[in-house]
Amino acid sequence: MLLRKVAAAIVAALAVLGVQAVTAAPATAAPRILYYDASQAQEFRAVVTQGAQIWNSRVTNVRLEPVPSGRTPNIRVYADNGWPRTYTSSLGNGTWYMGRQAVNQGYYQPRIAAHEFGHILGLPDRRTGLCADLMSGSSAPVSCTNANPNTREATTVNNSFATAVTARPQTFTWAGAAA
Repeated sequence: MLLRKVAAAIVAALAVLGVQAVTAAPATAAPRILYYDASQAQEFRAVVTQGAQIWNSRVTNVRLEPVPSGRTPNIRVYADNGWPRTYTSSLGNGTWYMGRQAVNQGYYQPRIAAHEFGHILGLPDRRTGLCADLMSGSSAPVSCTNANPNTREATTVNNSFATAVTARPQTFTWAGAAA
């Protein structure tokens, strides 16, 4: 108790003399950087970047960045004529496809890109049918233009990247709209 009073008196005396006491800010871990390669995403390169930016604006423990020259990417993105789909090899690593079939049916391209990145970040399909749920995928109406993860989805990703958790390899396929 006496030690605290002495320390407080010293800080007060220094403040009167114009000296500022420095306190250390709590250390925070740097986000894990995942590099993506969109060079094979053809006409969807810009929307892939947009999907990465959406996640970067919503989570703090991981960042999606374009792969720098000479570095191996964690994520490879391709375009083809099928449905969008993702193949993960571990948390934060894998390949996803921007399938033209969903685009041709009118699904919102930034939502597709953010959804597929969501799989790489460890999120499964939820099929809730709700536009507010990014991971509801094609179960939400074609008119849905929400490309942002909801709070639960963003929290799950932040929690997954707060530790060294690993995830088993999985395959996710954007299912066609229900008849």
